[in-house]
Parts: sequence; C-alpha cells; structure tokens
Amino acid sequence: MDGPLVPFGATREELPDGYPSHDSGRAPSEVEAHPLITRINPEYGPRLRALPCELVWATTWMDDANDCIAPWLGLPSLPVVNWPDASDDGPRDGLHWKTRPLLDWAAGRAFVWIDDEMTDRDRAWITAHHPGQALLHHVDPRYGLTDHDFAALDQWLQSHQG
Repeated sequence: MDGPLVPFGATREELPDGYPSHDSGRAPSEVEAHPLITRINPEYGPRLRALPCELVWATTWMDDANDCIAPWLGLPSLPVVNWPDASDDGPRDGLHWKTRPLLDWAAGRAFVWIDDEMTDRDRAWITAHHPGQALLHHVDPRYGLTDHDFAALDQWLQSHQG
C-alpha cells in the first residue's frame, strides 16, 4: 500500500509543490483517520480493475485495506493475504518478510507482486522456488504507480494469461 498506492519520500526538488491531494467524495472524518489516503489517486481503481487478473491485498493494512482503501478506489472487497506473526516468521535469509507467505498464497499459480521493497534476492528465490510464472514489479515509492507501471503490468498479464 505505502509506496505503490501512497507515494512518499520525494524531495522538494522532485515535487516542489508537494504531493497532490485527491478527493474521492469520502467523509472528512474518514480522511482525518487516514490523512495520507488523499495521496491515493482514485483513478487507480478503474485501472486496477481493468487489469486481467484477480486483485488481492498483500499489505500490512490487512482488512483495513477493504475498509479504507477499496471504497476510496471504488473497488469491491478483495481477498487479503494473511501474514504470519513476526514471532512465527522463521529465518528470512535476506528475503523480504512477505516473500515466503506470498509464495504460499500463490500455491504454484502465476502471480504479480507490486511493491517498493523487494530485491533481486527475492526475485532469485522466487524463481528457484515457484513453479509458476511470477512478476515482481518494483514501484518507486516517491511517485507511486505511474502510467509506465500500469502498462508494464498489463503487458505482462496479457502475455501470461491461460
């Protein structure tokens, strides 16, 4: 969520006017509860829905993503990847903490992971341990999803259908 949908970390030189603020018609109290939600462009919703895949939340927001973000984007309630407790995580061996649970969730199916934190180590591990196709798509957290990202996602998904 943070990074791909909620951009953060740009300098004044990169965004001299700061981050744009978007309005989705939500009640002010909902926006006050999650003030960074206004950084999420509501136009992402139709663009995400148009991708030829099943959308799933894979975020620490867990079910809050369905309560707060899905309505903002005009998305239906989506499945949520449940994360293990930190104490149940086991050794990471330099992998992102989401890598193994995402592979368990995918259960051999093709999948796309959109994030701002995965590394080449995660890519190599998934290639070695996942029998299906996988795209680990890195998003620059300073800008969030861009037209280029949506085009890359759509192209990969179109070529891996079936």
